Amino acid sequence: MTEDNRKPADASDEVAGTPSEETVGAAENGEDGFAAERERYEAEIAALKDKFLRAFAEADNVRRRAEREVADAKVYGITGFARDVLSLSDDFERALGVIDADARATAEGTLKTVLDGIELTARSLNQTLTKHGVARIEAEGAKFDPNLHQAMFEVPNAEVPSGTVVQVIQPGYTIGGRVLRPALVGVSKGGPKAAPAETQSSQS
Repeated sequence: MTEDNRKPADASDEVAGTPSEETVGAAENGEDGFAAERERYEAEIAALKDKFLRAFAEADNVRRRAEREVADAKVYGITGFARDVLSLSDDFERALGVIDADARATAEGTLKTVLDGIELTARSLNQTLTKHGVARIEAEGAKFDPNLHQAMFEVPNAEVPSGTVVQVIQPGYTIGGRVLRPALVGVSKGGPKAAPAETQSSQS
């Protein structure tokens, strides 16, 4: 065999042992495609994770809101009923108020029985209200608070600081810390202003 006859074979052997440009390009394209696919999956996973966390947070907020609403319903669910019942308490107080202290102290027989019955019923009603979170606002002698009191008139009084509740026309009540009915009061005017120290201590 001549040298010229061997050269093509040798050349083909060399070509066969070397990766072609097409093979290298395909490999690179495969790696690039895999990286792109991986990025796409990672982006989808991140998006799904974000949706899950948002849904979980929303569900937790709904649960907390429901628990709060249930708790509020237990405390404030009787607000309308309690407000109506307060009128009965007012009636009992007015019934007892029309009889002066001396007449009540000296009452005998049927009158004493009636007065004792009214007092007992009024006390029982107040205890029931207290049991359900309804508390009376102790207004007389306190500094006027527009959140708790409703001023009906002013009373000239130089002996007490201005803005002091000196008369309660109708008692006020709270339920669960919220005002159920403000106290109707008379407020002093013309007296000395409260000292700054007293004001700060009352706010603390």
